Amino acid sequence: MAEDGAVTVYNSSAITDAKKNPFSIKVGLAQMLRGGAIVEVSNVEQAKIAEAAGACSIMVSEPSRPGLKRMPDPSLIKSVKRAISVPVMSRVRVGHFVEAQILESVALDYIDESEVLGVADEDHFINKHNFRSPFVCGCRNLGEALRRVREGAAMIRIQGDLLNSGNIAETVKNVRSLMGDIRILTNMDEDEVFAFAKKIVAPYDLVAQTKQMGRLPVVQFAAGGVVTPADAALMMQLGCDGVFVGSEVFESPDPYKRVRGIVQAVRHYNDPHVLVENSCGLEDTMAELNINEDRIEQFGQGGV
Repeated sequence: MAEDGAVTVYNSSAITDAKKNPFSIKVGLAQMLRGGAIVEVSNVEQAKIAEAAGACSIMVSEPSRPGLKRMPDPSLIKSVKRAISVPVMSRVRVGHFVEAQILESVALDYIDESEVLGVADEDHFINKHNFRSPFVCGCRNLGEALRRVREGAAMIRIQGDLLNSGNIAETVKNVRSLMGDIRILTNMDEDEVFAFAKKIVAPYDLVAQTKQMGRLPVVQFAAGGVVTPADAALMMQLGCDGVFVGSEVFESPDPYKRVRGIVQAVRHYNDPHVLVENSCGLEDTMAELNINEDRIEQFGQGGV
């Protein structure tokens, strides 16, 4: 891992002392997923399909049901881990460090402190430095991303649509916002960085590190609305390191083909021939989830 620079690139005292806290190791583990697709599943059969299609990791979640969403049943996670060989991650509620302790005890590879679930603590996020497992955290802008990194997040998930509607617009908006702020930051004079860090409410040392690197100090994946190979390639061309794919892809008549197409699009996002090949023959069962006519009319009249 050290040979390919996964640790040395991000190993900085601006975040933590690697001798006292293995944050650099967690970041290296998260970077191993770079260039891949993480697929959400709710049973063992879906996990096997996602692995066979080339997913770099599996996100285990409870089957959709009404009511407050919490961490999934640990027995489901154990069943999935026994059935597949790729890394497994799952979600805990924001601030619920006991759920994180439970998931770490079942040897989960990654833990996602997710706003998709109900919020357990409205004022505090989990202190992720207290855990051995790498954490994934969501954000909508640069300030949120760097605050989560300060708390110990080893991967950032740029979050869009939370309703599994198949709408990529919110994700595109947030990815462009974060990337735009980074471009502004990299062109700033050094004496402007203090004011910028205060403006976005982010730790100055991480803001300075982001300016120096020209990107976030950890890997950044896009999540929400990625249901086609074109969606995945769009996220990659906008500057993401990979994508999260929601469980709605399993509503497709051929989920293996759809997931495989997305995986190939992430790997070859700049190759139009690969994108064409993997976009053909995908029957869209999610057409009804697109934006409605009222939104289209509103966009046409007042949008830019």
